Amino acid sequence: MPLTDNTIRNAKALEKPVKLSDAGGLFLLVTPTGGKWWRLKYRFEGKEKLLSLGTYPQVTLKEAREKRDEAKRLLKTGIDPSAQKKATKTADAETFEAVYQEWLAKFSPRWAKSHTENITRRIEKDMLPWIGKRPIAEIKPAELLTALRRIEARGALESAHRTKQACGQVFRYAVATGRAERDPTGDLRGALPPPNGGRFAAITEPKQVGDLLRAIEAYQGSFIVRCALRLAPLVFVRPGELRQAEWAEFDRDRAEWRIPAAKMKMKDPHIVPLSSQALAILAELYPLTGSGRYVFPSVRTKTRPMSDGTVNGAIRRMGYGSDDMTAHGFRAMACSILNEQGWNRDAIERQLAHAERNGVRAAYHRAEHLPERRRMMQAWADYLDGLKQGAEIIRIDRVK
Repeated sequence: MPLTDNTIRNAKALEKPVKLSDAGGLFLLVTPTGGKWWRLKYRFEGKEKLLSLGTYPQVTLKEAREKRDEAKRLLKTGIDPSAQKKATKTADAETFEAVYQEWLAKFSPRWAKSHTENITRRIEKDMLPWIGKRPIAEIKPAELLTALRRIEARGALESAHRTKQACGQVFRYAVATGRAERDPTGDLRGALPPPNGGRFAAITEPKQVGDLLRAIEAYQGSFIVRCALRLAPLVFVRPGELRQAEWAEFDRDRAEWRIPAAKMKMKDPHIVPLSSQALAILAELYPLTGSGRYVFPSVRTKTRPMSDGTVNGAIRRMGYGSDDMTAHGFRAMACSILNEQGWNRDAIERQLAHAERNGVRAAYHRAEHLPERRRMMQAWADYLDGLKQGAEIIRIDRVK
């Protein structure tokens, strides 16, 4: 006797699985745990086989019968319904959208919330409508460029570059998981105009700065690299100056880092006032690297500093692309926000160790504005702490 909805709803779980037959090989399997599974029993090439059609009530009796009838039609044409289902599932799993969703689920838990939102907005708004259903292995560079130029056409050139970078990560994941042969974004080098005239990518919006700082705190890599990441926004020196920092250059009693002229871009010695937060990071790190020369030694040997790509590599592992943030970007971050906060422009420029065109003033700029710079660096560190903790974004009042 065919099944009814009432029979299915009232079916009770027993100690052993119970089969409730419908017609044409369709039956409902009620498991001891209470699950209700639709199954179709059929024969193909002389062999008895089973096809899963879903679970009740997600798949209704009517829908189960429709699936049974579709399977019967395939059998009449010599197609095994189980093989067809597997092939369809495999094809669906190899579309750009499916690979993107898998990549996003795997890596986004490590990212800042704002970065995840940016990635999903770019790809889901500008790419999935055009290439989402395409098999990822079949997408050609020209097809990808057409989608990117739609973004460029509305004046969002920087977004086009960042979308291209994110797509490249999806394609490389597809290559790594055996669903594509290559990343076509590499063929698009130079196809879009430069986004920003060669400036280093930097995050300067306070809310996104807070997200970045929280991502740094959650960094799961080397403790030494994590300390470098934490110190970078507090001192905003050039990446080369940070990675080559030596313990002998630090006077923790005076709360100063004195960088010798030989290490500075402009070949003038430079003083970096150290906030209490910067001193705390150095105190944490000293037991580990304080017996050697370098504050941030190489992972291979303590006689050399960490490599020039280490901090940028860590930023990438946190989910930030090269168009989002760079190690050099901490300088632009500080410069932008401190200027907005109303600090003395000359004090900011001195702290950034920018070139002094006036030769007489250059001779004195190592210590110029030092009292104000000390106040500024501590206020800056306190402000970053507030952003990291999610505090209301307020103006830094410059101490007179």
